[in-house]
Amino acid sequence: MEETIKILIYIHAFFGGLGLISGIGSIIVKKGSIPHKRMGKLFSIGMLTSSLISIPITLMPNHKNTFLCLIGLFTIYLVISGNQILTFKSKSKLSANGLDKTISGSMLLLSIAMVLFGAYGLLLGKTTFILFMFFGGFGLLLTIKDFMFYKNFKEIKNGWLRNHVGKMIGAFIASITAFIVAGLGIGSILSWILPSILGTIYILYWKRKLN
Repeated sequence: MEETIKILIYIHAFFGGLGLISGIGSIIVKKGSIPHKRMGKLFSIGMLTSSLISIPITLMPNHKNTFLCLIGLFTIYLVISGNQILTFKSKSKLSANGLDKTISGSMLLLSIAMVLFGAYGLLLGKTTFILFMFFGGFGLLLTIKDFMFYKNFKEIKNGWLRNHVGKMIGAFIASITAFIVAGLGIGSILSWILPSILGTIYILYWKRKLN
């Protein structure tokens, strides 16, 4: 069993590294260009595969980690939603469909669970549970904005683009965080939160630029 887990961890790390490198490339090259689209696809494949593999690992004996499991699910939401939002670019799309609402609704429920679980842990005096509150609150904010966007997306100029940029950069932040925590072995609360804070500032910069 342990040998199988080790192999899964290596595969997880490989695709995570692919996501990290292609993510850097997609940020550097011109947005909307062919290299950007190709690197974006590699980034999505890398992050989705790495996150999907991480989930069973975090549920296995001696490797159980509820928080990492939830972060894996959060990353999957960011990548899938970030790509799905591109369908709103088409003028033929008149409203959000079932898939759009299912993606956001699932993450909304997961975010509520993270916040409640974090609050429970804090009541028990476990300060590290503030991470559940932080990422759960972040997920709530994103999903609420999703449903607001679905309701009025025709009236929001470049709304699909701003949403896409925000989600994909969010997934890239997840890859950076994973590298710091798992790759470099720095597991402090600050190492979990700081990349998200810096990434959010970068997202706000891009949204203002798009406006």
